[in-house]
Amino acid sequence: MMKHLHIRLFRLCAILGCCFLLSSCEKNDGPVYITIENTNGNNRPGNGDNDGNSNITNEVTNLEIPKLDSETGDVYAHYVTYKGQKVLNFVVDWHKDKLHSRWVAFTFTSTTSGQSWNRNNWENTEWGGDPFQPDPLIPADERTDQYSYKGSGYNRGHLLASADRLFSKEGNEQTFYMSNMSPQQGSFNSNDWSDLENQVRNWGRNSSFRDTLFVVKGGTIRDDQIIKYIDNASYDAVEGQKIAVPKYYFMALLCKKHNGKQNTYKAIGFWVEHKSYGGRPVLSNWAVSIDELEAKTGIDFFCNLPDGLENSVERIFNISEWTGLK
Repeated sequence: MMKHLHIRLFRLCAILGCCFLLSSCEKNDGPVYITIENTNGNNRPGNGDNDGNSNITNEVTNLEIPKLDSETGDVYAHYVTYKGQKVLNFVVDWHKDKLHSRWVAFTFTSTTSGQSWNRNNWENTEWGGDPFQPDPLIPADERTDQYSYKGSGYNRGHLLASADRLFSKEGNEQTFYMSNMSPQQGSFNSNDWSDLENQVRNWGRNSSFRDTLFVVKGGTIRDDQIIKYIDNASYDAVEGQKIAVPKYYFMALLCKKHNGKQNTYKAIGFWVEHKSYGGRPVLSNWAVSIDELEAKTGIDFFCNLPDGLENSVERIFNISEWTGLK
């Protein structure tokens, strides 16, 4: 049986004790250097209160976790046991009213970037060849299932890509939970978005590029950033509810690398319209600063960094520092 730690963080109409205030940013012409070393585990140099949410756990202070605020839905953390250790696989912010996540957060580390599982070997999985399954942490009347997109014309598109989690059978299987799926146009899913995913995967598996690559991915579900809703009454797991189809997809990346003396940090965002691009896209055309991505999404990324560092790395990005991005 898979082992999970379930974090339910219900929406708060009023947030008490707000701890993060955005301040002016300084220009960042290169990676930011900081000598403050993490003392509280899992690459967390910053404070971890995360804007006063009532359920404070180790997970919400991780650098990949965005600010949990009044727009946050129900947050679920998925773990696996790997070589006798509990490993956080990914965290999802699930919105049952849209039957879609707002974001999925995860990391590439020396552990999670491994490649010991053949993801085509489905006949040996517990599901007998069909890897798509409902998320077992989400109540049955609040989740989608493997049939929810049937007949809609949209693919079940991964957010945390299956190919990003080959370090273990269990870790890969969890990427097929429907909470990690988004309805995507076929050509966008297989040709365009996947090109960007491949590039991010290259960074994540390159230990000379990163010590840890922190990733937040999602499809927009704000009312003004939705193409349409899928309404397949015959297949809906949640009767009477519809599935939001995002108008845009996004990624926020934070790379941490120790240079022998101190940690360096750099960040970049991607904002991608959900459409067919008719060929191999120029990935750099989608690149934006984290500040710009926050303005577009309304999500506060990397809020657990110390304020000065957060301001510096989020203001600007340098294409030349992201190897292979042209």
